[in-house]
Amino acid sequence: MKKDSYYYFRLIHRYLGFYLVGIIAVYAISGITLIFRKGDTFKKSVYKNVQLAPQLEIESLAYQININDLNITKIEDDVYYFDEGEYNIKSGKATYTIKKIPFVLDKMQKLHKATTKSPIYWLNIFFGLSLLFFVISAFWMFMPSTTVFKRGIYFSILGFIMTIIILFL
Repeated sequence: MKKDSYYYFRLIHRYLGFYLVGIIAVYAISGITLIFRKGDTFKKSVYKNVQLAPQLEIESLAYQININDLNITKIEDDVYYFDEGEYNIKSGKATYTIKKIPFVLDKMQKLHKATTKSPIYWLNIFFGLSLLFFVISAFWMFMPSTTVFKRGIYFSILGFIMTIIILFL
């Protein structure tokens, strides 16, 4: 029995899908949670008590404690008070609270946002290429003469149109 391209596309589509099920779940979860990255959703408060150099300028203090929009609310008795905590100008002691993503979710989001500076950026390339293969191979899942294939084409066109509309909103 001669095996055609439909057979091989379906075979690769099926087993590549099973192989990538874990990483697809990670990208789905991290992608959804990244939508909320500007707020405190999923974040937990972490109390910090650190010793910094005394006499730091506000910009240096913000950099040292990694708070981008440091807002000094008052200065009193050699202490800078800010929304997240305080910094003693003379001693250099800082106590503050920051919001952090839980460890596992943070790892998932870093994987999702990996760049060429990450040692695993190749995984993002492989995963992206795999998703492109799924897009293409989906059209080989059913014979073109079947009703399912014809309906699938209509749904694909509708999905493509929706995507174009969303891109330009």
